[in-house]
Amino acid sequence: MTKEFHTGTLKKSIRIYTAPDKAWNKLSKIAELHWLDGINSSKFLSEKTRGVGTIRRISFLDGTIVKEIVVGWKPKNYFSYIAVSGLPLRGYHATISIINKKNKQVDVEWESFFSSKQMTSDEFRSFFMRLSNFYTESLKNLKNSLEK
Repeated sequence: MTKEFHTGTLKKSIRIYTAPDKAWNKLSKIAELHWLDGINSSKFLSEKTRGVGTIRRISFLDGTIVKEIVVGWKPKNYFSYIAVSGLPLRGYHATISIINKKNKQVDVEWESFFSSKQMTSDEFRSFFMRLSNFYTESLKNLKNSLEK
């Protein structure tokens, strides 16, 4: 099978019954990631802990270690980050946004664009499905933690 470069986009969202400030307070603590599916631990690699330039390291139960840098930050609206190591990708850019709805409801959207290292089409499809499931399960965990 031929190995080539692949690109993909992924977007998942979930409606959460909580105040927008409560959702932002949880999401903006970007090294407190108990809601991420399959997480082992996370920590800051930078002295900065909020805003553009913040660096975090996430360790997963499967042994994967991902290093990410925040590249966009608008308080109470969104933050964007890039993964710089740990994934089978040449590039990964993601944004987590909070969209205010009526009556203490928010939609949390997680959207990404990524470009793979050389892999077969089957390997890319498998990675895409794992990432999609990871977003879905993590957003469900976030919802459960915010609706307590």
